Amino acid sequence: MSVLILGQTGQVARALQQVLPDAIALGRAEADLEKPQQLRAAIAARRPKVIINAAAYTAVDAAEDDRARAFAVNADALDVIGTAAREIGALVVHYSTDYVFDGAGETPFSEASTPRPLGVYGASKLAGEAALQVSGADHLILRVSWVYAAAGKNFPLTILRLAREHESLRIVDDQIGTPTAASRIAAATSLLIARIAADRSLCGLYHFAPSGYVSWHGFARALISAAIAQGAMLKVDPTAVTPIPSSAYPTRAVRPRNSRLDTTKLRSTFHIDLSDWRDDMTDFIAILRKEGHL
Repeated sequence: MSVLILGQTGQVARALQQVLPDAIALGRAEADLEKPQQLRAAIAARRPKVIINAAAYTAVDAAEDDRARAFAVNADALDVIGTAAREIGALVVHYSTDYVFDGAGETPFSEASTPRPLGVYGASKLAGEAALQVSGADHLILRVSWVYAAAGKNFPLTILRLAREHESLRIVDDQIGTPTAASRIAAATSLLIARIAADRSLCGLYHFAPSGYVSWHGFARALISAAIAQGAMLKVDPTAVTPIPSSAYPTRAVRPRNSRLDTTKLRSTFHIDLSDWRDDMTDFIAILRKEGHL
């Protein structure tokens, strides 16, 4: 099955290339989501059976002052991708986000929950979902949250760097979600593509996340504990990670307090067992240790 990955260097794009080695991955030079004609031509020239959109505008704070570009990449491009995919009968896999919700309450959000994005980034991703859904293309939309990998810019790598530099850390404790490894997203994507190839009725919108929930503060303490257990020389002890409220760490864009995603639909439809987020975190630390980055 021919697979085209839009994106080359992002966390999920890199992970996808590991699990789908025969896929063609195109970066911005060949398939820029801000250039509709180029994007359409890249898809038409290759005529893949599956298009995985792993490219996105993800600068949450910058998006507040860069609305046009955020919507061009996260929304307008999905209309182009969806239309091009429909014309060649390709399946589109697209990744969305917990930021489509306002984070109110403590109940996990399901696919039936009403989206109410708090900022431009979330609004642009929600618009992208809608554009793909009305394009007429067969599609799989996976809403994910708190994505990280052993390379790139993300919370775990930042925490481990800070833990080497400082003797104490102050981390937000009133935002709750599920850390999700890019490698797990990529592995699940490969599995779901195979299932949908055999039954297109399984297309649609799903929430994807490992089991369990944690705050950023709890995640930071777990990361530091796991790193120390695997031999990391850190200045910070887990007990020196102090919880703080979001109000003590203001950002340009408001973050959802509740990023819990209900994965019942995905688990019941595809009969997938989603293990605890800590399993992937342990593997992540092991990879850093093996690569000499711990």
